[in-house]
Amino acid sequence: MSTTRPYPSAPGDPGPEPGGAGEPGPSGPDGPVRRLRLAGVSGAVPLSRDFTRQALHDWGWLPAATADRRAAAEDVLLVVSELVTNACLHADGPEELMVSRGGKALRLEVSDLGAGEPAPRSPHRAGRPGGHGMFIVQRLCLDWGVVRHQGRVGKTVWAELAAPS
Repeated sequence: MSTTRPYPSAPGDPGPEPGGAGEPGPSGPDGPVRRLRLAGVSGAVPLSRDFTRQALHDWGWLPAATADRRAAAEDVLLVVSELVTNACLHADGPEELMVSRGGKALRLEVSDLGAGEPAPRSPHRAGRPGGHGMFIVQRLCLDWGVVRHQGRVGKTVWAELAAPS
């Protein structure tokens, strides 16, 4: 489901960080929020995957003890790849990746300066090349959406995935 509301309203969801959207929240080597500046960086997709993989490792998602936990971590890495790739292809590149964890969900945010609106290609045609990114995000995530930046160009595309049980 794609929405334009900035944050989920279900109990236990991470919601906004203290200080409002776009401001640094608690962070650190083991903190619940990690930010990676991507503006002007080459190799943004593998860099984003490596950054997220390290966060998952620090937070105990990796190495995965079970197949379900491994699948949850792989889903997170795939969604990061899709969101950052979309920013590279359709929005002149990503500006920042934010990864945050809550008790029941992990939230990914990719900010860019693009004006476009990501959406799953409809109808989805599995056999055709390209155009599968947001379809994959929609299928793997609990929820996702777009937040327009107030008073400036660009947007943040966010997605939430369930934490492994």
